[in-house]
Amino acid sequence: MDKSNGTQQIQKIWDTDDELFHIVRNELYTAVVGDIMDKMGLLHQFLPPQIKPLHDNCFVVGRAMTVLEADVFGDEGNRNPVLNKPFGLMLEALDDLKKHEVYICTGASPTYALWGELMSTRAKKLGAAGAVVDGYSRDTHGILKIDFPTFSYGRYAQDQAPRGKVIDFRAPLEIKGVRINSGDIVLGDIDGVCIVPKEAEKEVFRLAIEKARGEKMVQKKIEEGMSAKEAFETYGIM
Repeated sequence: MDKSNGTQQIQKIWDTDDELFHIVRNELYTAVVGDIMDKMGLLHQFLPPQIKPLHDNCFVVGRAMTVLEADVFGDEGNRNPVLNKPFGLMLEALDDLKKHEVYICTGASPTYALWGELMSTRAKKLGAAGAVVDGYSRDTHGILKIDFPTFSYGRYAQDQAPRGKVIDFRAPLEIKGVRINSGDIVLGDIDGVCIVPKEAEKEVFRLAIEKARGEKMVQKKIEEGMSAKEAFETYGIM
């Protein structure tokens, strides 16, 4: 039996990031996108489960603006002049954010906050989509008040200023085995954060949209009384 029967054939339904991200926000979620990447052989695209949204309704989709942080021990005596700056290159990285970009940071030990309220305020002003950090965030009430999508290990007020500095940005990163390049798509919701490689994004999202729309039809058929076995044999979705 043709398992594609009943699913909408999707060719090109977006031309810009604005159009794609509108569809993603309204129709997709990390599980369905992750399932598609699994089928495509992209098996290591989810960031570790310790990285969680600040609240259950938090959702982010945008292009990665990668940021590399490092632990430091004082501001003096460093041969690298970047390390003698108060935050390293953090202010430059923050100001370089573009519309629809996600500040995604790793490299530091999880002993201080990598994101806060003033950073969120600046990022939102620039049209950035959110922040994902491989560590903690702080100023939680302030971030929630301005409703800036933030994903982190959780809430911890200890500041990065005397403990860590940004040493590079828009450079390749790796978080627990997940490779991230600037321009990759970052998708996060209550179930986690996944990375869609730029070179695979068209196929991933085409198939994910098709699958999500097919799942809605299958759910309707099951609600009408169709068995799970018949639904799978008919539509190839379960």
